[in-house]
Amino acid sequence: MDLILDGIVEAFRLLVTGDPEVADITLLSLKISGSATVISTLIGVSAGTAVALLRFPGKGFVISAINTGMGLPPVVVGLFVTIFIWRSGPLGMLGLLYTPAAMVLAQTVIAVPIITGITLSAIQRLPGKLRLQILALGATRRQMVWTLMKEARLPLLTAVMAGFGGVISEIGASMMVGGNIKGYTRVLTTATVMETGKGNFALAIALGIILLALAFTVNYILTTVQQRNRT
Repeated sequence: MDLILDGIVEAFRLLVTGDPEVADITLLSLKISGSATVISTLIGVSAGTAVALLRFPGKGFVISAINTGMGLPPVVVGLFVTIFIWRSGPLGMLGLLYTPAAMVLAQTVIAVPIITGITLSAIQRLPGKLRLQILALGATRRQMVWTLMKEARLPLLTAVMAGFGGVISEIGASMMVGGNIKGYTRVLTTATVMETGKGNFALAIALGIILLALAFTVNYILTTVQQRNRT
């Protein structure tokens, strides 16, 4: 109990004093996970909508693969991303290993299936005749798709929140592809693991509290937008 209280006090101190190292780590966490979420949203919403609306051979297999991908272990993602961007790997010439860009890439791979899967489910839950009604009113296929996405906007925002939650809290992939380099690739999750390993439990708890506060703040903003869009 004393450790937890010490961690809360330390978190408050770090926030009040504006510790520059913690501020940099927090901002980098938000930058990396935010970038991965934006990219994943663009890919995932588009892919999920396309799979939901199109008919093609092997659709059931694709949906099964998407649903499986929603539970991808981050450490496995980190392993394969590391292999691809390793110096002798297919993308080694890009020099991405142990950079923030590599962390964004790994987190994007984690979040895309999550957002795709929830989007797919949201679009499929819409009434089957709604598409025909929209087209009968003279809408183009692009307008029809946009209308369906607006109808499913609440679960789509849930998909974004789930994607962000999945990447802001992951540790395995970020550690493997980023290397936890101080001042460059160290984020809240990797810093928490490092401080725990060093026995600095008060600081580790403080970083954990800051991570929870960051995740809550972002999700609160998205939830507020979601609830305001209820009609």
